[in-house]
Amino acid sequence: MAADLDEKTDRYEGLLAEAVDAAEIAPPEGTPMHDGAVDCAEMARSYLEDGRHFRENDDPVNALAAFSYGHAWLDAGARIGLFDVPEAGHLFTQ
Repeated sequence: MAADLDEKTDRYEGLLAEAVDAAEIAPPEGTPMHDGAVDCAEMARSYLEDGRHFRENDDPVNALAAFSYGHAWLDAGARIGLFDVPEAGHLFTQ
């Protein structure tokens, strides 16, 4: 059975919003890694805003894509040490 697009979009929006709140920049300020982490966090927030804009304009496919891309920025950043994230849970790959 195929996933319901509205349910999946709701779920991914919630996951991204929660991940944005949970991810804390790890590298010290003044380092290139810190600058990269800031850029990744901003990309994630921008995709969250874009996804919400798409939803408001009845475009759930692009909303889901934006939420997915935003989460990918954070998840990749967490994997390479740009963010401190919760070790257990459903927000980030381990």
